[in-house]
Amino acid sequence: MGNLTIDVPVVLAPMAGVTNRAFRRLCREYGGGLFVTEMVTSRALVERNPESLRIVAHDPDETPRSVQLYGVDPVTVGAAVRMIVEEDIADHVDLNFGCPVPKVTRKGGGSALPWKTDLFTGIIKRATEEAAKGDIPLTIKMRKGIDDDHLTYLDSAKIARDHGVAAVALHGRTANQHYSGKADWDSIARLREALPDVPVLGNGDIWSAEDAIEMVEQTGIDGVVIGRGCQGRPWLFGDLQNAFEGSAERFRPGVKEVAETVLRHGQLLIDTFGGDEGKGMRDIRKHIAWYFKGYPVGGNLRSQLAKVETLDQLAELLGSLDQTLPYPGAAAEGPRGRAGHAKRTHLPENWLDSRTLNADHQAMIHKAELDISGG
Repeated sequence: MGNLTIDVPVVLAPMAGVTNRAFRRLCREYGGGLFVTEMVTSRALVERNPESLRIVAHDPDETPRSVQLYGVDPVTVGAAVRMIVEEDIADHVDLNFGCPVPKVTRKGGGSALPWKTDLFTGIIKRATEEAAKGDIPLTIKMRKGIDDDHLTYLDSAKIARDHGVAAVALHGRTANQHYSGKADWDSIARLREALPDVPVLGNGDIWSAEDAIEMVEQTGIDGVVIGRGCQGRPWLFGDLQNAFEGSAERFRPGVKEVAETVLRHGQLLIDTFGGDEGKGMRDIRKHIAWYFKGYPVGGNLRSQLAKVETLDQLAELLGSLDQTLPYPGAAAEGPRGRAGHAKRTHLPENWLDSRTLNADHQAMIHKAELDISGG
């Protein structure tokens, strides 16, 4: 991608509250790839919001450093990319055009934004111009469109290509699908065919290394983007590297190995949050169900782990597990996280009437940048 070579064609997808420094380190220790920060808001970064500055921080040995930006205003997104370049914050920038969350789409952002071709083009143009000044590759991640009647991915990818993006990643779902149903890998293949001169990455329903290889073989893409599939399974990146290198070796951790990883994750989280043990423990709670999916851990113990308050308490609870229990097999595999269900995307009023912004939408976009803060 641009001046970067990613030896293992795997990208850790930005996930809010998940892909912080702690989790990225765990994943990196198992396998190679490109590991992206949580999404950070352009306006908040430019205004040096402390939480946003924490989000874009990387470990000293983390390379390449990758940041994902969200924004709806070309000027602000451009300023954020300029800041990243001038202050040497990252080696790679990804732009988010795929988020289906209502608080984002109702402001015209995320997966709603590519529908407005003029706005999308303006953001891409400013961002790529600023990134080029530092020779930093800029990529985009998007969905198929808002729904099956309002698909945007082919048009958007060509616009991005024409303005110099280094790669395009497609999640094979529409915004309306959220994470429900089955990802449309055929759309990823169509994008690969339509965009032969830029690296194309695929995302959606990759739960194992075998899934990743199947997607590459089926679609002809250059690499894969891993989201929910690695939740509670940082070792998936070891499986992925092995698979892409032709090895059949896979990580199949028993309870002892999982418990050790959870404890280390908790320790790393405390460090990530500047030594705040309480914040680190509150963060580890959501990972418990993912880590122990399919493992014979009793409901009472799961409940206690999900309420843990100190590192010592976490260590004690994990120590009470039967450390001899082996990997449970298929029960620990497959989909994880909440898929939710398909639902109509929240959009600004009259958003779908035209592919270009009207005066009301122009005013709303400016206000949306001012209203959205935090990472």
